[in-house]
Amino acid sequence: MESAYPTALPQLREERGPPATLEDRRQPAAYNRTPARQQPHPPEDDEEEANSYDSDETTALGSLEFSLLYEQENNSLHCCIMRAKGLKPMDSNGLADPYVKLHLLPGASKSTKLRTKTLRNTRNPVWNETLVYHGLTDEDMQRKTLRLSVCDEDKFGHNEFIGETRVALKKLKMNQRKNFNVCLERVVPVRKDIGDLEERGRILISLMYNSQLSRLIVGVVRCVHLAAMDANGYSDPFVKICLKPDMGKKAKNKTQIKKKTLNPEFNEEFSYDIKHSELAKKTLDISVWDYDIGKCNDYIGGCQLGITAKGERLKHWYECLKNKDKKIEKWHTLLNENHVASD
Repeated sequence: MESAYPTALPQLREERGPPATLEDRRQPAAYNRTPARQQPHPPEDDEEEANSYDSDETTALGSLEFSLLYEQENNSLHCCIMRAKGLKPMDSNGLADPYVKLHLLPGASKSTKLRTKTLRNTRNPVWNETLVYHGLTDEDMQRKTLRLSVCDEDKFGHNEFIGETRVALKKLKMNQRKNFNVCLERVVPVRKDIGDLEERGRILISLMYNSQLSRLIVGVVRCVHLAAMDANGYSDPFVKICLKPDMGKKAKNKTQIKKKTLNPEFNEEFSYDIKHSELAKKTLDISVWDYDIGKCNDYIGGCQLGITAKGERLKHWYECLKNKDKKIEKWHTLLNENHVASD
């Protein structure tokens, strides 16, 4: 598991000629930004912000320069937001206070939103800021679209939409940076994405069988883009793991609760004393919950690893059995399966 995230990528050379428009921009985008560069987010309402602009169809909105790099080995998409030029003036002084907002589409908007810092009084901002989405699989890269919106921050009212562009992630080559210099477009954002209900987020789990101690060590590393369960648009997530069957109370463990986040980092490990030969008969049940004081916790999503599982879940369990004393990390999709209430 990487412990530090890049905060800036090398500055790209300016491309020649006029900005080219992207061909494919009919899907949506969002996730988790580089911690070292995090900025406080001013309160904003995405839908009202996106629809409160007054530009007419003929107005030049400006251009945006950025680069995208998908690192396949650690399932991360690095979005380097470089600069914008000639943005439409939004304030009475003929300037703007621009920032760039990212979403991954389809997906829940709040959980996959990243944004740059705001730059004041400029129509030609230079950010040179890198935002990172963690937990993106090769499958996501084939079906998701990154939406980049340039907005004007307004301290006293709603932030205003300036323009946007969209990139189908399947256009990127693995492990190769792609540079973009594109004209912004006036596109009314999609208010709700089909598919939000199926995707409840992802979890990064590590497995290792310690042969000296005859112990299975399970690491709950982090979750990304969890479904929001609370009225404030967030969740208070924690993770439960249970080794089934026939392990009793000692099989149940849970992480600490992380308040008001859809992208929690846990970095907690749990161990089970069990013979290696017994592991093939066991299933590791993983579930993510939203903590609620004084009432039942809400189930966000879960997955099961074991010999009876399929795809990546089976592969992860099998690799753990086969490679003793080696820690193996994999991302797993959380499904909204029927589940009993959490204690």
